[in-house]
Amino acid sequence: MSNLKDIKSEIEKYANDSNLTELQIVDRLQKHYFEKKVNENLKLYKKGKKKVSEITKDLKISPRKFYAILEQKKIEHKKYKKIDSNI
Repeated sequence: MSNLKDIKSEIEKYANDSNLTELQIVDRLQKHYFEKKVNENLKLYKKGKKKVSEITKDLKISPRKFYAILEQKKIEHKKYKKIDSNI
């Protein structure tokens, strides 16, 4: 519990020194650590050691969002096309 108090006090100090609020700082930290986790998982994905389903479960995101991240980072992946059943 004392570690949490230390973190809170550091965030408050940083908020006082900068022009940011505590929530903005926490949001930036969340984005940073999410990106870090994404990059770790992408390395494993490229090597073929981790599947999309495992990564999405680990990151708690949808597969569609994961594929959007892959396209954004220009990482090659298989694209599955929906078959039109009216044909």
